[in-house]
Amino acid sequence: MVHNKLVRDYIPRIIEKSGKKAHTRILNNDEYLTELDRKLNEECAEYQADKSLEEIADIIEVIYAIVEARGYSLNDLEKMRAKKAEKRGAFRDKIFLESVYE
Repeated sequence: MVHNKLVRDYIPRIIEKSGKKAHTRILNNDEYLTELDRKLNEECAEYQADKSLEEIADIIEVIYAIVEARGYSLNDLEKMRAKKAEKRGAFRDKIFLESVYE
């Protein structure tokens, strides 16, 4: 079975423990960033399909990997999130903008 996708670090070991062979390779940095973007889309689609906490956790894991792959820290991410929340708010108030008039 051909998969051609980025997988979590322990997946090849899990496959081999099940008695199967996993053929893998290590991506270069550009390929890794491309595959992380693809993985984020995949995980978001899976979340949209079943709305589970497990899929939310997968999205966060991919986001953490993207942050680090792009040279930021998780602290940088949290600071940016907090800065934007302070300046523009979060999404807690459930506000839905219908239109803006001149």
